[in-house]
Amino acid sequence: MRKSTRTLLAAALVVGVAAGPALTPAFAAEPPLAVSQSSQQRSPDLSAVIAGLPRADATAALVRVGGTEGSWQGSAGVHDLETSAPADPAARFRAGSVTKVFTAATVLQLAAEGRIDLDRPARAYLPDLIPGRYARVTVRQLLNHTHGIPAADLPGETVEEWYENRFVVHTPEELVRSATARPREFRPGTKQHYLNIGYTIAGLIVERVTGDSYEHQVERRILRPLGLRDTYFPGADPEIAGPYNHGYQTMRLDDGTTGLRDVSVWGTTDGWAAGDLVSTTADLERFTRVLFKGGVVRGPLLEEMFTIPKVPDLTSGDPAAYSAGLSMKRLGGREVWGKTGGRWGYNTAIASTRDGARTLVYSVNSTDAKGQQMNRTALGLMVAAYGLPD
Repeated sequence: MRKSTRTLLAAALVVGVAAGPALTPAFAAEPPLAVSQSSQQRSPDLSAVIAGLPRADATAALVRVGGTEGSWQGSAGVHDLETSAPADPAARFRAGSVTKVFTAATVLQLAAEGRIDLDRPARAYLPDLIPGRYARVTVRQLLNHTHGIPAADLPGETVEEWYENRFVVHTPEELVRSATARPREFRPGTKQHYLNIGYTIAGLIVERVTGDSYEHQVERRILRPLGLRDTYFPGADPEIAGPYNHGYQTMRLDDGTTGLRDVSVWGTTDGWAAGDLVSTTADLERFTRVLFKGGVVRGPLLEEMFTIPKVPDLTSGDPAAYSAGLSMKRLGGREVWGKTGGRWGYNTAIASTRDGARTLVYSVNSTDAKGQQMNRTALGLMVAAYGLPD
C-alpha cells in the first residue's frame, strides 16, 4: 500500500493505532497460518489482508462483512503466542471507544422519552460535579465532543508507565472532578476535540435521570433486546470473561529490550462509558445492522448520530469529524459511518454505509494499539471493504 494512501486514510478516520518497532527475528519468521472463512460472497482482498498473521503489527484478526451486497467472515492468526493455536473466531475482545456508540444510543433513547434534554446544560443534571465554569456545556455537546472540557489526569505518560498502573481503579466521579478542575479548552460549541470525558459525564447523567446504573440501562435497552449475549461491561475486573484471543503490545520489557508483552489482563475503569465494553464480532455486527435500520434509536433523534457539527477540529483545524457516537468518511465514493476503538492489544471498528448495503466489523489484536497512526492490518481491512478515500 502506498505510504500516501495509508497516511491519508489514517488521518481521515482519526484512529489511534500506530506502527510499533519491528519484532524479534524469531517471531517475524513464524510461518503464516491458514485463513479460516465462510461466506456467501468471496472477498479475496479481505482474505489477503489477514493472511499471514501473526506478523509484526498484529497477532490475530476477526472480520465480518455484511449487508445487502453480500457477506463474508474471516479469521486469522493465533489464540496466543505460546501455543500458536488458531485464533478463535467467536472470541470476545475489548471494543474500546465503540462503547461510545452504545452510550450515545442510550442517551438518545432517554431524550426520546423526554427524560434528557439535549440542549439542557449538563450541570443541570449533575450540579454537584459540574462547576460553574462549565455551566453552558449541553448534553448534545458532550456527545459530539464540542464541550471544551479537557481530559482527566491519569497516571503515566508512556505505555510502560500505563502498564504499571493497569490495575488502578478509577471512578467516573473522580475522572470528572479531575477534568473539570482545569480551565476549559475552548468556548463550548465552537470547536471539536475528541476525548473520553464527555461520555463519562454522559454515563453519569444516564445514572442520575434513571436512578439506575449506566451498565444496567445499556443492558436493558440494547444488549438484552438485541440478544447481544456475549457483550458486557467488565467493571473493575481486569480480565476478559469467557474465550478471548490474547492481546499483545510492543513495549520496553524488564530486561531493557523492546518486544511483545501480553496485555490481555488490564483494567478499563479509566474508560467506563467511553471505552470499557467487551464484545464479539457477531454481536457488534448485529448491533450495527439494527442501529442503522433505526431499531435502536428511533425517529428523528437517530439523525443526531448522522449530524456532524460545523466547527473546526481543535488540533488540526480541519472540519469536525464526529457526530453523536459516530464519525463519517467518504470511501470508494460512498459515505461510510462508524466508530473505531482501541485498548492495549486490541483495535476494533464498526462501520456501515447509511443504507446498510455494506457493514464491516473487525477486531485486530494489534501490537501497536492506541498510537498515532492506523494499524496496518486495520487500515487494509477498511480499504478492502470500502475502497480508498475520495
